[in-house]
Order: sequence, then C-alpha cells, then structure tokens
Amino acid sequence: MIDLTPRQIHILRAVIEEYITTAEPVGSETIDRKYNLGVSPATIRNEMVYLTKQGYLNKSHSSAGRSPTPLAMKLYVNELMKEKELSVADEVSAKEKVWDARKELDSLLYQVVKSLAERSHALGIAMAERSDHPRLYHSGYSNLLQMPEFYDINVMRQVLSMIEEIRVLEEIFDQGATESVIRVVYGEELGNRYLAPIGVIFMNFDVRDLHCRIGVIGSHRFDYPYIIPMMKYYRALINDILEKNEVEI
Repeated sequence: MIDLTPRQIHILRAVIEEYITTAEPVGSETIDRKYNLGVSPATIRNEMVYLTKQGYLNKSHSSAGRSPTPLAMKLYVNELMKEKELSVADEVSAKEKVWDARKELDSLLYQVVKSLAERSHALGIAMAERSDHPRLYHSGYSNLLQMPEFYDINVMRQVLSMIEEIRVLEEIFDQGATESVIRVVYGEELGNRYLAPIGVIFMNFDVRDLHCRIGVIGSHRFDYPYIIPMMKYYRALINDILEKNEVEI
C-alpha cells in the first residue's frame, strides 16, 4: 500500500465497496456523486487510471467503469476494511446453531458450514482429515443461484465440479499461505477463466489430532467486514469444544 496516496486509497475503497454492493463496474461519476471525496470527477478519473496501471482496478470492456482486481480485494480485506464487532446477539445465535451438535464431529462441522452458508449467503464448506482420510461437509448450494455471477452456467458448473474433487479443494486450501487466521483466494488465481468471479474465504487449523479447513465459496463480493469476524468466532468456538474433549472424533 506504500505506493498509494491517502486520496488514492479513499478512491480505491469507494470503488471496492460500490462494486461489492452493485456487482457492476464503477465509474468516476458514481464515486463523485455518492462518496463526497471533495475532488472533481476528472481527478477521480485520473486516479482510477493510475490505480488501473498499478494493478488494482480492471477496465470494463462494456462500460466506462472499473472493477477491483484480486490484488485490490486482498488489500481491502487485509488493510482497508474495518471488521464489524459482533453483537452479543450474533454470538449467542451462532453458538446456538451448533451447540446441540457439539458431542459428535460430523454433526458439529455440518452445523457450522450450514450456519456459515446462511450468514454469508454463499456455499459453506468444511474438510476434516482423520488418519489421512478427508471428510467433506457442505451446505448452501441454492445461495449461489441468488448471485448474478452464477447466472452463467459455466461458472456454476465449474464450482460444482470443484466441490466434487477433494484434491482441488485441498490445493485451494493450501494456497495463500500466511500468518493470518483467515485467508482469501480468488478465482483469477486458480487458472480457470470461468472461476474469475468467485472468491473463497477459509481458515485452516489443527486441534487434537484433527486438521480442519472451513470456509465459504461464493461471489468475490462477500460482506467481508461481517463474515470474517463470524468465521473467527466459529474457529474459536470449535477449538474450545474440541480442546475440552466434548466432541467424539
């Protein structure tokens, strides 16, 4: 982020947040009208050209607008956005969703991915490895059909095929190695043009003799400020349950 001025950062954040809301390329006039940055549309337009040259924005072929690249989205997730503070009601509701399933691992992980699917409006997925035998859990396929990115049958087909291949999912979960608790991988990084509109938010963690991967798959326009702290809460909850030996593995 050191190559960007405060004004460029404000414009980039505005483009990202507008794109997340609308799923449409964003023009300088929209940023000027809605975000009150105190500079002219021409200045915004020039800064957006610079951000494009730096790899943060893509120019749309069908309009004058621009959309954020994976580089921009990762910058947003890691440095620009502010995570929402979960309310007590959020935490209580999340815990209630899985508490009755805490005695048995399969039920616990299924309830976690079901709850994450509901909260992210995406596809929830988990993988647990026991004795080198991965077990897959998933929920929320119908949520994908509510996102314009998945109106394209080729995109939907590629995502469904991806879920069927545990090896492919393992490769995704092994990407983006970082010290961060939460990782994000975008379709453009997977080498398949049909996966360009998708994003995967996930977390890997080990507890007792179990290696877990839990995440959500959907449009790259996630409500990141909400879903990331929610995933962190579930990670802490699962760790607590497993470390107390409340669940049968």
